[in-house]
Amino acid sequence: MDSAKTKFAYFGSSRLSVIVLDELNSLGYVPSVIVTTIDKPVGRKQILTPNEVKVWGTNHNILVLDPAKLNDEFINNFKGLCQKDQIEVYLVASYSKIIPKALVNLPQKGILNIHPSLLPKYRGPSPLGSAILNDDKETGVCLMKIDEEMDHGPIVSCEKVHIDEWPVYEDYEEMMAKIGANLFAQNIEKYMRSEINLVEQNHSEASYTKKFTKDDGKIDLSATPRQNWLKYCAFHQWPQIYFIWKNKDRETRVKITDAIYSDDKFIIKKVIPEGSNEMDYEDFLRGYRD
Repeated sequence: MDSAKTKFAYFGSSRLSVIVLDELNSLGYVPSVIVTTIDKPVGRKQILTPNEVKVWGTNHNILVLDPAKLNDEFINNFKGLCQKDQIEVYLVASYSKIIPKALVNLPQKGILNIHPSLLPKYRGPSPLGSAILNDDKETGVCLMKIDEEMDHGPIVSCEKVHIDEWPVYEDYEEMMAKIGANLFAQNIEKYMRSEINLVEQNHSEASYTKKFTKDDGKIDLSATPRQNWLKYCAFHQWPQIYFIWKNKDRETRVKITDAIYSDDKFIIKKVIPEGSNEMDYEDFLRGYRD
């Protein structure tokens, strides 16, 4: 990285975080240190596995910290590390922990956050999926400064995005993450020189999102085709959508793995019935019909 460019610490723990890191790297911005979450048990054997952010940092020879808690001990150690490396600003992109007040106030230039919505709309954990579910095609990405409340701080810069037709979640996430990374690269040097006037959010217009669960993926085949298509797009990555197929005295949970939306019709192409392999939907109907 060009030594003239701002040094920063990076907080992230998801696929979006990695997409931001890749884009920042292509723009010449590489964090001096990455903070992510602890290894988690994965698979039937519950093998402890690092998340993709930790893997990215390790592969790029960057110091990665994965504290179980952002407690006083971690914050004091992190303060010393950042002072030694002259890191005066942090960047957060889809980090699954709440940033405590002591950490918010630690860096000289504060903590910036990439949030994929036009704040104050869609504050909280699921702005991307919520925009899809609401069919809200006038959306965007904000680079904001974190304060003590969730997605509440002043705005550094925003970019509006118009969606003509919804892509599935992963593609939408990738597009918005790259926009966020570019917002950081375009504004960080001016921000560090205090050449940007931060804009307070209109808090009276704030709306909030919730953390989705597996139950949110359930659909009703009698619902409107558009509604089911939006759910398919929003939950394509996780938890995926499913319906309950009733056959005489038996109920089967059926996951939809492939579908399209055409002529105002939600057309299911492939499914995975509970306990079975993936199959064409037409084959499923023939095999599970009364």
